[in-house]
Amino acid sequence: MAYVTPKIKILYAVQATGNGHIARAMQLMPYLEKYGEVDVFLSGSNSNLKAALPVKYRSNGLSLFYGNRGGLDYMKIWKQLDVRQLWKEANQLPVEQYDIVINDFECITSLACKLKQIPSINFGHQASFISPNTPKPLQKDMLGEWVLTHYATATNYIGLHFENYDDFIFSPIIKQQILEATPSNKGHVSVYLSHYSDEVVIAALQKCKDIPFHLFSKKATAIEQKRNITLMPISNDGFASSMIDAAGIITGAGFETPAEALYLGKKLLCLPIKGQYEQLCNAAALEKFRVPIINTIDEHFTATIYKWLSSLAPKPLTLQQSTNEIVGMVMEKGIVRKTAPRTENDFYLLYPDELSFA
Repeated sequence: MAYVTPKIKILYAVQATGNGHIARAMQLMPYLEKYGEVDVFLSGSNSNLKAALPVKYRSNGLSLFYGNRGGLDYMKIWKQLDVRQLWKEANQLPVEQYDIVINDFECITSLACKLKQIPSINFGHQASFISPNTPKPLQKDMLGEWVLTHYATATNYIGLHFENYDDFIFSPIIKQQILEATPSNKGHVSVYLSHYSDEVVIAALQKCKDIPFHLFSKKATAIEQKRNITLMPISNDGFASSMIDAAGIITGAGFETPAEALYLGKKLLCLPIKGQYEQLCNAAALEKFRVPIINTIDEHFTATIYKWLSSLAPKPLTLQQSTNEIVGMVMEKGIVRKTAPRTENDFYLLYPDELSFA
């Protein structure tokens, strides 16, 4: 006879560079907590989204910072990098105290597991790039390829992407608010371009005088009207609500927001972050969904927006697996280690079907 053990200890390492990893972690948390006690290691220092998570360990980690014109701020990234501190934190992180270590593209946890020879699962969008079948741009970036495959290595991989490109790659994790929504079109365009300054984006959008925009800004603390632009603070629910009722969404070529826009059947216009190879890979995948990709905000940006809004909607995204199924596969694939001594009757098995939500 096998028993479902409800009190396993789970360490979930979440990358806090940007908002997508945190948004996904908040959606996953109730499902993970069905299996046991979850501690979160939050690594990174430039997310604008409040992490409503059981954070037990916190680190500045290795963060990405952006300039004002759509690219990375390499000088700031370099100044924030402290290799000695990363190594110290990896040695101190008690990964050996957990039954399962889940790593969402976080380098300190990856290093800690290597140093202490602890199995782990690289779970998230970046894990999908281990597969040769995952879409890539025609022009390869060797450094970018190395980062995607070596930045956070693990003993097991479960990837998330727009389509199931391989047998270990599954559907995106979509927020419940989006899953339960009835999309409508109230005429506005939702905009989130964190890799550009507000001034650059506002100047460009105000040229489209007859189009209302919801511009989500990391600097905004309250809703403010600037002619045809409603400047809004970043919030998980606020941005989701805006997308549900939008005529279209303009954003970077990340993963979570484009996936939700495609799921809602919304028109989507993407501007990849310059120099970020993962976004160029995502752009290659999004082009197969008929999503227009542009390189920068320039003098043609206004005409591009009008042309885009008059074009056909992209190919919709279909979820092949539910969040519950995906978390079940993560737990099943994870190497479950018991911290207490085993007995011959202690089978320590997991049955995701028995832990499903009503």
